[in-house]
Amino acid sequence: MSESDNQQHLKELYPFLHNKTKDPEQDRVGLLESIKQKAAESIAIKQQFFEVHSQALLDAAQAIANVYKNKGRMYAMGNGGSSCDAAHFCVEFQHPVTAGRPALAAMNLLADTAMNSAVSNDVGYQHIFVRQLDAHAREYDGLMGFSTSGCSANLMTAYAKAKEMGLVTLGFAGGDGGEMKTSGLVDHCLVVESDSIHRIQETHVACYHIIWDLVHTLLADSRGQLS
Repeated sequence: MSESDNQQHLKELYPFLHNKTKDPEQDRVGLLESIKQKAAESIAIKQQFFEVHSQALLDAAQAIANVYKNKGRMYAMGNGGSSCDAAHFCVEFQHPVTAGRPALAAMNLLADTAMNSAVSNDVGYQHIFVRQLDAHAREYDGLMGFSTSGCSANLMTAYAKAKEMGLVTLGFAGGDGGEMKTSGLVDHCLVVESDSIHRIQETHVACYHIIWDLVHTLLADSRGQLS
């Protein structure tokens, strides 16, 4: 099929995309309204989450503070955009932006490309976090997971291993929380009840920024003892 034939075929399939005169001003107004609606939705979902789950957020911060009080470290995991949240979470603790706050050990389990690709190739992607926990984690450490669905197989496999090893387990999910909420493997599961991946992840960012601040506040009396 020639390019002109292909274009004609597309016009027949999607006539509403063709032969229309666009109005730039109307498009601009529509896009501006879209921005307002998305911003309002993002704010509303965050407000709803914090109204319902503030105590759960504080409980999660206390659990992480206890990990550090026991000289432990945090591990974080996720897939895709949630892997970026795992990395961001770890950076916050390792590189505090507020003067006088100590650096705290936190390891992003997606950071080692060679390790992740080796495990994926040899035994399967769902085991990439388990192998690293085997190598590095110790009892009373903490494992934080990020998943907008709450059903990522590699996270659930890692949570099962973490519980077996005696780690405290925490997670951020979306929707109804999925397996992270129902499995019994996640000690502190914070669920953003939305079906929008973007709004879920935006709320996750706000949550772990708040958790970071809460953890340091809870550790204030122990600052001199932390390495």
